[in-house]
Amino acid sequence: MHKKVAVLVAGSWGTALARVLADNRCAVQLWTRNAAQAEEINTTHRNEKYLPHAELPKGIRATTDLAEAVQDAEAILFVAPSIAMREVAKLAAPYVHKDALILHATKGFEGESLKRMSTVISEELGRPEGDIVVLSGPSHAEEVVNRLPTTIVVASSDIARAEAAQDLFMNNTYFRVYTNPDQIGVETAGAIKNIIALGAGLSDGLGFGDNAKAALITRGLAEIARLGTAMGANPMTFAGLAGIGDLIVTCTSQHSRNWRAGSMLAQGLELEQVLEQMGMVVEGVRTTKAAHALAAKYNVEMPITDQLFSVLFQGSSPERAVGALMGRVRTHEIEEIASATPSKWLR
Repeated sequence: MHKKVAVLVAGSWGTALARVLADNRCAVQLWTRNAAQAEEINTTHRNEKYLPHAELPKGIRATTDLAEAVQDAEAILFVAPSIAMREVAKLAAPYVHKDALILHATKGFEGESLKRMSTVISEELGRPEGDIVVLSGPSHAEEVVNRLPTTIVVASSDIARAEAAQDLFMNNTYFRVYTNPDQIGVETAGAIKNIIALGAGLSDGLGFGDNAKAALITRGLAEIARLGTAMGANPMTFAGLAGIGDLIVTCTSQHSRNWRAGSMLAQGLELEQVLEQMGMVVEGVRTTKAAHALAAKYNVEMPITDQLFSVLFQGSSPERAVGALMGRVRTHEIEEIASATPSKWLR
């Protein structure tokens, strides 16, 4: 083992990424607040609540002691839910070594502030935002933990840090890693695709078929690109792993929590019932509220997001939302991205 890496926290994605790191001969400290969960991981090498039946390497050690996990760690991976990211980063900050590589793999925005996760972490750790590396792309924890072939992207405006993250995670057997300098685009794509996945689940739950879902994915990508470019992203990012790649995998698989949540809503369950039955964070719900506010802030048209917001928070029915989308004023397909693309990306 050649590096100590702290992974905060021990949900499904954090646990799956801990497996990759352990397979790469890192000494992994997986932090959780739950003493019973830590005991289970250390004694049975399983995390049954989040990844049933997956056996974990012995190179993963779980702990409830945050200082123990973070002190002297050469790399720290934050995988806390967006709602808890600031708190976890604040708690970890006193123990983070100044030279540690900082990464996060959370897809969402912070509630009221609408900040990206790299911004939240940089504020709490007192580091430039470019120091934070974003890990994203088409990747179900259930497949990664079982060592099925997966390809992701790590993004930072500091290419040396992105390449350090690439070296940390690259596994030639099942986990391929690309670098990307577009931190904003990778984070925005990873967050907003969860909204479109909710819509895909709704569409499937209503029995609307493949034609409707293909349209939803395609027009959803246009919404992601419109907002992302308005926020300063490179539009080409949305044609890559963090964009269309992640969108496809999240909208077409029953592994996706967001797809499952949308499907349950289509069956007539209230949002509170869906979240209770899921038992895990559904980032797309909070992200819908954040993206709705960001669209207003940047004056960007996001009709799918608007209609999902009306279903989740304003009592509209899924059927009414579909009718509103289908009845919109006719328009051209391509002009939105071209008109929203800053000239610096067209050189």
